[in-house]
Amino acid sequence: MNPFALLGRRKEDVDCTVEIINTFDSLGAHVRFDGGVTVNPGDEVIVHGAPIAIPYGETQNFRRRATITRANALERAWTRATGDFEFMELCEFSFSERATL
Repeated sequence: MNPFALLGRRKEDVDCTVEIINTFDSLGAHVRFDGGVTVNPGDEVIVHGAPIAIPYGETQNFRRRATITRANALERAWTRATGDFEFMELCEFSFSERATL
């Protein structure tokens, strides 16, 4: 059993648009929720439906349903407190003047 379940997590089902971009300039996926729904730190989002694959050079939009599991106050505080440290793991810094291979 999830210990956070005892602290009152709630689920919310919403409609959304998934935009997939697979071009030379960009590769990405964006989810836009209907009705001005906001996702906060610690919230979890699951987009339902079949996997999406689009050909190279295209951008397509798909309508889907999503379930947002809202973080409770403790999870939100923990995510805010530790989020900066996790982000720094993604960064790579280089201060040399020579090119690396």
